[in-house]
Amino acid sequence: MKCPECGQWNRASLPHCMRCGAPLNIDAASRLEWKNDLRDGETPTKYLRANEFGEVPSASEPRDQLAREMQDFKKRKQEGLTLQSRLRASSRPSGHMVMESADGEEAPSSPSVLHHREAIRMRSDSETSVASRRESETRKRVRYLDESGVYLDAPSWDPINPAYLSPGSGGYTVTTRLSRALPSRTARRKKLFRVFLALLAAAALGAAGYFGFQFWTASRAPVENDTGVAISASLLDGLAAHTVLIPGEEGTSIYVRELHASYTVVDGFATLEIPDHIWYDSLEGSLSETMKVTLTPFLKTAAGRQRPLNPISYEIDIPLSPIHLDTPDALRTTVSTTMAAIQITVRPGSRVTVNGQDCSDTVSSETGIMSYNATVQPIGDNVFNIVVRSQYCRDNQISVVLYRAPQDIPLDLAVGTYGTTNERIMRVSATTLPGAYVTVTTPHSDLDITDLESTGKFSFNAVFDKIGNNTISIEAAYPGRKTSVVDHVVYYLPPASEYTVRAWPLSAEGYSELLSNMSVRAARSQVYVVTGVVQYQETEKPQRVVINTSEDGKSQPVLLENYTKTTWTVGTYYRIYADAYSIYNGMPWLNARYTYAK
Repeated sequence: MKCPECGQWNRASLPHCMRCGAPLNIDAASRLEWKNDLRDGETPTKYLRANEFGEVPSASEPRDQLAREMQDFKKRKQEGLTLQSRLRASSRPSGHMVMESADGEEAPSSPSVLHHREAIRMRSDSETSVASRRESETRKRVRYLDESGVYLDAPSWDPINPAYLSPGSGGYTVTTRLSRALPSRTARRKKLFRVFLALLAAAALGAAGYFGFQFWTASRAPVENDTGVAISASLLDGLAAHTVLIPGEEGTSIYVRELHASYTVVDGFATLEIPDHIWYDSLEGSLSETMKVTLTPFLKTAAGRQRPLNPISYEIDIPLSPIHLDTPDALRTTVSTTMAAIQITVRPGSRVTVNGQDCSDTVSSETGIMSYNATVQPIGDNVFNIVVRSQYCRDNQISVVLYRAPQDIPLDLAVGTYGTTNERIMRVSATTLPGAYVTVTTPHSDLDITDLESTGKFSFNAVFDKIGNNTISIEAAYPGRKTSVVDHVVYYLPPASEYTVRAWPLSAEGYSELLSNMSVRAARSQVYVVTGVVQYQETEKPQRVVINTSEDGKSQPVLLENYTKTTWTVGTYYRIYADAYSIYNGMPWLNARYTYAK
């Protein structure tokens, strides 16, 4: 309601303006006439939508339908309120005062009121059921507000028909508060039951969490057992291992996580035989010499649970993969050919790589010997890194350096030139710069330079004048360039049928004569036969031993260097054929070529 004086909007039920106090002389019936101006009853707005074919079907807006339903609901609500006010007016005398008691029931103020209310209950259900039910469910606490802003208690009133406003206090405005109906006994029981179930569920969850935490902490509490654990080094199937004894109750079982196995306690201990290699078999790359390993044991209880014991740690040694260089004799050597052989001996089944190239398929499955043909360039040092990984071992590595002098004039021996021979004369082929001048500086014969001018190829016969290592030397010269030199060593050993028949015995006279003429005998590669027992070993690589050649085996010591295919053993009797070489600590030094056991 808008005030005609100041323009302040007020509630429709107020008789005076809240701002200026001007009277709002509009009766209750006319207060709602403005609602008739609403356009809820008009035809709802229609929206036209064209489809893809240009057709424009009409359709009603769904929100208009909702608005009409809401308008109908308001209308029915207003009619219900009007009916309720009429029923109250007809059933209650003018000036009736209703007081609200402490327990929410109405307390009549006089006997006439009681009589009147008893009469109301006796009316027909069609007229009084709605009013009496509405009156018992909804209570209105009414307070009068005077002009000074003071609230006073007042009897119940009807907001639609304010005929029961005051018993003589006209001009008062009214504020109302609807009291909440008390729930029924059944509803209260259901609510209490739901609260009880919620409390019960919370208690169950709390108990489950508490006992679960206790079980979790108890199952992971380590059992002290370090004082009785015994660890010792041992052998298992010929390989390094460790024996671990874990104390426990007789008949119980101990599970070890890393081994994926359980062990029964017998005589107070669970015995674990653990090979060392299981800890590093699956590891790749470089391994250190030692490794610290840890066992995590669990004690199996009678209930089937596992209780962890204290971890057990110990240290293991990781052995190197065995590797032996057979050819060449040293890790660094000088070569003169484009191709050079490298031979090593490893454990059968080992993995071998040369400069990163896998050569495992060339390892003999029986002897473990591997031969590698190395390409040697005339650039100085040619390095070949050999890495061996044997089973149950860590990587072992050696570097073989083959030196070939840098060349200004290319000079190469033919591929396949022998390094050992049983023939005194060997045919040698080589290639150099076409037009170069070639010179063979070592004993040779039949030099052929027919194709030297066109292709640079030439050949000759190398003549070996001594048993053992013989050097073939070739020079190539060209105007304006530095002379190239190639030295190639060939090990010459006649067959046993030729070599042994040239042997002299080492009698007392022969022993003295050898010491007196060692230089002459060595130059001629004089062969001697040595018989006796190996007294001791002087060096291991190359193998050098001492044998007493006297008849009683107590004098005439001889130092022998082993060039045979047999490895000598101290205390063993041998017949050995060797040629003179030098003198060592006052005794003859011979190079052995053939060995025969007794």
